[in-house]
Amino acid sequence: MLKKRIIAFMITFTLLLDFGYYIAETKEITDIKEENVEIQIDVPDVSGPVKNLPWVRDEDFLKAQRENNAYILMAGFCSVLIDPLPGESHNVNLAAKSAKGIVIPPGGIFSQNQLIGPYTSDRGYKMGTSFAGANLVKTEGGGVCKIATTLYNVAILSDLEILERHNHSMPVNYVPYGQDATVAYGHKDFRFKNTYDFPILIWSEIIGHRLYMGIYGRKEAPNVEWVHEITNLVDPPVYYRTNPDLEVEEKLVIKGIRGATVRSKVIVRYGDGTVKVKDLGTSFYHPLPNVIERRE
Repeated sequence: MLKKRIIAFMITFTLLLDFGYYIAETKEITDIKEENVEIQIDVPDVSGPVKNLPWVRDEDFLKAQRENNAYILMAGFCSVLIDPLPGESHNVNLAAKSAKGIVIPPGGIFSQNQLIGPYTSDRGYKMGTSFAGANLVKTEGGGVCKIATTLYNVAILSDLEILERHNHSMPVNYVPYGQDATVAYGHKDFRFKNTYDFPILIWSEIIGHRLYMGIYGRKEAPNVEWVHEITNLVDPPVYYRTNPDLEVEEKLVIKGIRGATVRSKVIVRYGDGTVKVKDLGTSFYHPLPNVIERRE
């Protein structure tokens, strides 16, 4: 029988880990240098909005800003990727390079599948882990959903119109319920519309296990706050598998996350005092199972 519990709360800098929420503390680091000039960037412990981004002195970025008169950071977001698998890391890096420098004209539509896909081996993508219903499977380009998720958060914070977004079939461990997005070439896309009267510039970079993405334009975005209503929590099952090469008797290799039904919206506060509430729909998640390996 499903356990039902309703929790409504405001999320600005939070990350879900097995229904435990932790406030994100953004740290700053100043040990990245270019031409003897220190660059200060935000290094959050968990995923969340950021302002100090690593490419501020990149010549290609500065050129793109000049060409599009896109000097104002509308929103930045850093996804802290927890224990990515080798194939996933490669695929996220490759997709992040493809996203870097994309310009969406006024009224234009961003489509991840059209502008970054297809995620095939002949384009350099490797096999990576993907969700298929309540199962974990290997697919070409597995992991590129991390680009979609990060872009989703940046687009929401930039007050752009979301045209298509699909949640994962199970929760992810790097953003809260309701703030993820998945893609599957030919089936599921992530799309948004540039509703401003100026072009917007997308930039991205990976440093270590942190994926940074930003959107630039000609004016600041309004203040945006997430609100999630979480119901129908379902505890994760436990799956066991044998690994004869395991050095210990038993090891937890995937930490489970509860399944849930999540209704999401954002409250948008504009500089003139106008307040709008945007309904972002409902996300349904199967529980992510705990996976334990045993030697025998």
